[in-house]
Amino acid sequence: MANTLTSMLSVWYQQKDQCQWVLATIFETQGSSYRKSGAHMMINDLGRYHGLLSGGCLESDIMLQARRCWDTGEGRIVEYDMTEEQDLAWKLGIGCGGVVKILLQPVSKQNDYLYLNKVYGRLSQNGYCYFAQQITSGEPQVEYAELPSTAQVKVEQWEHNGQVFLKQVLRPPINLCVVGAGVDAQPVVEIAAKLGWRVVLIDPRASHGRRNYFPDAFEVIKVPLDSLIENADELTWLAQTDALIIMSHNVKLDAQGLLLSLKSSAKYVGMLGPLHRTERVFAQAGLDRGAFSLPFANPIGLRLGGELPESIALSMISEVHSFLAEKDAKSISGIV
Repeated sequence: MANTLTSMLSVWYQQKDQCQWVLATIFETQGSSYRKSGAHMMINDLGRYHGLLSGGCLESDIMLQARRCWDTGEGRIVEYDMTEEQDLAWKLGIGCGGVVKILLQPVSKQNDYLYLNKVYGRLSQNGYCYFAQQITSGEPQVEYAELPSTAQVKVEQWEHNGQVFLKQVLRPPINLCVVGAGVDAQPVVEIAAKLGWRVVLIDPRASHGRRNYFPDAFEVIKVPLDSLIENADELTWLAQTDALIIMSHNVKLDAQGLLLSLKSSAKYVGMLGPLHRTERVFAQAGLDRGAFSLPFANPIGLRLGGELPESIALSMISEVHSFLAEKDAKSISGIV
């Protein structure tokens, strides 16, 4: 399961009254740490947790600490210091070498679920929201508000009336549209879904896009693309699309995919295939490649090497991820 907040809350929401829950949130780090401030994890009294705050090192102890929240109904603050040899973190065998401070808050009907039901509803409807948690032991205090899609995603500590809050602007999952549902689209959809992205898959061909081959797709659309283009103003998912990948291996369908992308809110459009073929696709669409108004990647993908469908899918999704995150996709160590 993906570790995004929306994915975690989807599991929690279905069972929110069937067991006891704790929301664990990193609110401060110093030095090296696996996750940074604003990372979340949901824990229940069945001994299960969803999401990660470390590489699996801290989770078992966090689970034990969470039980005290259920016993008291109050929040707690726990700290793991990987720089101090006498700290519990050393006994757990953690080697990151930093400090992680975590806020644990019980989630129940009695405290209005910490507004997590509202957060989940907002993110599921592709909306942005503001979520703030008071950093303190004792009775959990949170604030929530809906925000426009122009809100800047950020995490920061904020002092208000003598109280310190962890303030976050949360965004919905990335919405990816894939035109073309052949066998090589399967790892594309699977990897994107693992990242917590919502994937809309389009292919009108009867032999393609069978639902049982794409269980992780948010939606599989089988109607002709010219119909989608004609009715684009009525398609909510198209207006929410962040990125669009064209990979039908059919010149006509790829051309329709280009026309559809111009009706979308995509910030990135990528197409599979060599440059000489792409010229044919643009000609089929009646478009001038030089005047194409959206950021366009062709051939799509990063130079990762590998020829298998899984390697190509990883290359494509990596480029989309890097572009949307506004990162350079270079080696962190500089070895490459």
